[in-house]
Amino acid sequence: MLVEIMRINKEEMVAVTSLDIAETFEKEHKRVLQDIRELQCSEEFGRLNFVQSSYINTQNKKQPMYLVTRDGFTLLVMGYTGEKAMKFKEAYIKQFNAMEKALLGKMKERERGIAIRQALTEAIQRSEENERMHGHAYSTYTNLVYKSVFGKDAKHLREEYGVSKKEELRDCFCAEELQQVQKTEMLVSGLIEYGFGYNGVKRFLSERERDIFLTDFKIK
Repeated sequence: MLVEIMRINKEEMVAVTSLDIAETFEKEHKRVLQDIRELQCSEEFGRLNFVQSSYINTQNKKQPMYLVTRDGFTLLVMGYTGEKAMKFKEAYIKQFNAMEKALLGKMKERERGIAIRQALTEAIQRSEENERMHGHAYSTYTNLVYKSVFGKDAKHLREEYGVSKKEELRDCFCAEELQQVQKTEMLVSGLIEYGFGYNGVKRFLSERERDIFLTDFKIK
């Protein structure tokens, strides 16, 4: 069962695919699609909770499927009966609860991250770094932070997640990853405030990573 955080109607929501519902409840996918289409719900409810999408099948052909929110799932499987179906419904509900908790944590971290990024921006503005880097200091330091946390810059992270420049890359990070990014950004802000230049900040982060590695190695 794959309850996930998905982007639906330009918002991150907890959802599941019609494919996974079909597999879990041992139904043909076309039957699940039919069940969704035959639901006598309002047009607004259907638009918000059953979002048309597609997948590529084993014959490399594009096929229809739906992204189904928690409310949509509840309405859809309400009529699925039997002991086995009830167990699956209970398991799905537990997964939805867990993923909604994770999404809430992620949203809180993103809100906290706005203030931290603002502090980094202001630290850069008060220094001579932005002028020295011809207006590219923020993106340069952001790449340094990403390399410290993920080992990759923004460009390669976008390629990995399949995210365009118009989309928010940080939406792809989980709450724990956002925490690490924010901790590193706070550290970088402090170093800039103390007069560190880019090379000094980079060297400090590299030495910190080395110390963390050596500490972990000794513990193991």
